[in-house]
Amino acid sequence: MAAHRDIPVCLTIAGSDSGGGAGIQADLKAFAMAGVHGTTAITAITAQNTVAVTAVEQVSPEMILAQVAAVVEDFGVDAVKLGMLGSVASISAVAQSLDLLAAGTPIVVDPVMVAESGARLLESGAEDAMRRRILPRATVATPNVPEARALVGNAALEGVALARAVLALGPQAVVVTGGHRDVVTDIYVDAGQVVELPGERHPDGAAHGSGCTHAATLAAHLALGATPLQAARAAKIAAAGAVRDGLVGLGSGPGPVDVLGLRARAARERPSTAS
Repeated sequence: MAAHRDIPVCLTIAGSDSGGGAGIQADLKAFAMAGVHGTTAITAITAQNTVAVTAVEQVSPEMILAQVAAVVEDFGVDAVKLGMLGSVASISAVAQSLDLLAAGTPIVVDPVMVAESGARLLESGAEDAMRRRILPRATVATPNVPEARALVGNAALEGVALARAVLALGPQAVVVTGGHRDVVTDIYVDAGQVVELPGERHPDGAAHGSGCTHAATLAAHLALGATPLQAARAAKIAAAGAVRDGLVGLGSGPGPVDVLGLRARAARERPSTAS
């Protein structure tokens, strides 16, 4: 393992989105924007665009472990982001792979269950494995409201009560993101505090990949030395901006978020037509 790095290294253990909007593709963009080097361990390959997920193929547990080991042994890892795990077998492999990390390495868990298009990305029945083997390892868990309710098994919980119920499953801190609420406020809880992180809804933006971008940015800021609450604030700002600037019209469905400011960059770099 490298003894010293000028640039922190983050590892995303997640699925691949062939449309480039979510999954490891979104994570790598968010890592780069935050100023860390991104590495990957792919858990599943999806055939996906802005309209639908048409196929999913799980990566073998052995290959998941091999990817993590290769990164840890050569680079070292300053923070990990977990996204789509997909199956009980993958969850088991990821739980084993976390034992390869240095003690105290921050772990951000984004419990991906359903794609923006509505396709299920976590096998039915795998929530229990997520609860038992993954959430207790989390420095911060970042479910949205439907994911949080599925994890705690209560579709009626809301707000702080919902966040605290997820916290009781073992994470050190929880951010229940606000995209599925009437008021776009993230709720942060840990053992000692509850903090609301308000935001603005961007109905004219594009949200595909917003959860991945949020969790990856949070992990990046933990790698850079931020506290969980500081990292949650930074992640809220980055994800909201990525939705606001989202690539509406790219594809036939909800467009990808744009954490890198591609549209603004294209406008600046487009040759002038003025004579």
